[in-house]
Amino acid sequence: MRLPTLARTAAAVTVTAAAGAAVTNASSRWYQRLRKPTWQPPPVVFPLAWTPLYALIAVAGARVLDRTSEADRAAFTRAYALNLGLNFGWSALFFKARKPTVALAEIVALNASNFMLLRRAARADRVAAAALAPYAAWTLFATALNGTIVRLNSNR
Repeated sequence: MRLPTLARTAAAVTVTAAAGAAVTNASSRWYQRLRKPTWQPPPVVFPLAWTPLYALIAVAGARVLDRTSEADRAAFTRAYALNLGLNFGWSALFFKARKPTVALAEIVALNASNFMLLRRAARADRVAAAALAPYAAWTLFATALNGTIVRLNSNR
């Protein structure tokens, strides 16, 4: 993995994380009033989980980009950018737009994007694919959490 590539993927991931954080307000009255499942982790867990996940996404992206041909690199770059856009989009839809049902549909698309990204990564570098696996798993957990919040608040 080359440092310039890692700097680019780290910058893209940092922008995504910062944009997501800017639209996320778990202290808002709206969010606090939502019914949530008993198995939802406490608020402190989310930044503790996302920080290493974002680091892994950056490292995995750099490893794949440095191990692929030009055509495959372009395709991976598009898939990576789409994935980061979907990553941010969920926060914007759930917290900023306050649309948990729409966010649920969007996170399903994010899961599909994660699967495609994992497949592309696995073809280029098994270590990169392994680095993306926790992100994919966390997003599946977030999907279950989002779905449960939608179900618990459907009659509101």
